[in-house]
Amino acid sequence: MKLLSFVAVLTAMQAGTAERPELAEIKTVYLLPMTYSLDQFLAIRLTKGGVLQVVTDPKLADAILTDHIGTSLEERLNGLFGNQPDVDKDKDKDKKDQTSFAGPMAGSARSKGAVFLIDRKTRNVVWSDYVRPKSTQPDELNHVADKIVAELEKEKKGK
Repeated sequence: MKLLSFVAVLTAMQAGTAERPELAEIKTVYLLPMTYSLDQFLAIRLTKGGVLQVVTDPKLADAILTDHIGTSLEERLNGLFGNQPDVDKDKDKDKKDQTSFAGPMAGSARSKGAVFLIDRKTRNVVWSDYVRPKSTQPDELNHVADKIVAELEKEKKGK
């Protein structure tokens, strides 16, 4: 019975520490401007904690951190990096044939609390979090940045 309990606990611990390989590969990040200048607080916390290296040249980044996704983000990424290369043109053609809603993700309003880590190469969201600031005061924004970065660090380490 003790062996069965030990195996159950070990299995549960391993499930809780599942690695996120897409996060482990990300070492550098470029921050897009965010609501209430949250990007500035995140840059401080990311570098101070050694979680990710913040770069000022987006072409040196493995990922992009932003507070919104949608058409405006896609346009911004196209401006920074050029249009995303077509991985499989036939696949894109099939998608357009199968659905009447073709085109970029709709919406561009900022959510005031959501953050998204976007893989620069694939442009996929590899991590996200939501921590809504209670106010726009610097101490509160610093607190929100602490929470966001702590969660990112935790998931990056696989805990």
